[in-house]
Amino acid sequence: MTRLPKALQRPLTLFTGKALPGQTSLGWTPTLHLATALASTVAGVLLATLGYALGGGWLLLLIPGWALTLHGMRNLRMMIYHQCSHRNMYRQRKLDRFIGHGISSLLIIQNFQRYSREHVKDHHAAGHMTLKDPTVQAFLVSLELHPGMTRRQMWRRVLGKLISPRFHFAFAVSRARSFWSESARSEKVSASVLYGAALAATVATGTWPALLIIWFVPLIPLFQVSNTLRLCVKHTFPEPGIELRHGREYFSSLTNAIFIGDPIPSVEIPLGRRIAAWARWTLRLVFLHAPSRYLVLTGDTVVHDYHHRYPAARNWANYIFARQQDIDTGHQGWPPYHEVWGLVPAINYVFDSLSHADVEEYDINRLKAVSKRELFAAFDD
Repeated sequence: MTRLPKALQRPLTLFTGKALPGQTSLGWTPTLHLATALASTVAGVLLATLGYALGGGWLLLLIPGWALTLHGMRNLRMMIYHQCSHRNMYRQRKLDRFIGHGISSLLIIQNFQRYSREHVKDHHAAGHMTLKDPTVQAFLVSLELHPGMTRRQMWRRVLGKLISPRFHFAFAVSRARSFWSESARSEKVSASVLYGAALAATVATGTWPALLIIWFVPLIPLFQVSNTLRLCVKHTFPEPGIELRHGREYFSSLTNAIFIGDPIPSVEIPLGRRIAAWARWTLRLVFLHAPSRYLVLTGDTVVHDYHHRYPAARNWANYIFARQQDIDTGHQGWPPYHEVWGLVPAINYVFDSLSHADVEEYDINRLKAVSKRELFAAFDD
């Protein structure tokens, strides 16, 4: 896509998640990410409310309203909440914890204290991508995916769960239970006051259907679809037979960047075919890649490999450019980065790694022997 006009290169960087060599940062800050995530959530709620209130054809506004709300929610969860759990948002323990408590109360996700402890201990340490890792448990327990399954079987199972009311109900219940279990008093009080007041107000005014449609649709089914698809590209499984399960070479091999987009059509193909190719390129951009980036691979999730190399990076807010700068300077003793282009190819890549993973190592029957984590918590990403 570098053959496209220069004026498009910066927007394409933000869209694809891939910076060009030497491309300078935009000077993003943690506060900017927090503010835009909250603004997107609020704007989505307001737009959906407008569509609901006007009714008729205006109900179509619910769709962009849900998209804005979901985008904001996922950035709050996958970027802000995540950095707070590492005490890396503002690098101030009390402030990061305060923000984390607020987000968990708003989104009803695993409480901050427990998520922070398990994420750092079981996901970023020696237990990474072992049975102790919450990511692995989510694959084995929540999605019921196992080594030996084919890529097609895994896709069928995941897609079946995404449209299953039973799956979404179990997911929602697990979120509530993992939020309430061990949560701080401030989290319990905040959630009770927030949702209690909202429910009481809508019941008293007879507008509770609006609350369900405007807020709970993106909060529960849409959030959970995004969560599941994101989980399916998060990390690859190690190849069987690898003896050295430590060091930079090993851990970097388990995380890839997932960039968005396709190569633009060649100028050498005949005009008719070139027009058809551009039409296909544009349709994929609008209907496949844009939703993938905006609703699933939000924020810094496109360069999650950079985070696993530098989990406490001070420049995390400029994630896209920080990764490219690390590449430009020789990635400082780490092996070369690896990337996959497109959400579907990235999922295929992870599914293939699980298909060929060690059957005994990832035997679900061994979970209770190696992890004390309750199975209901395995839904969290």
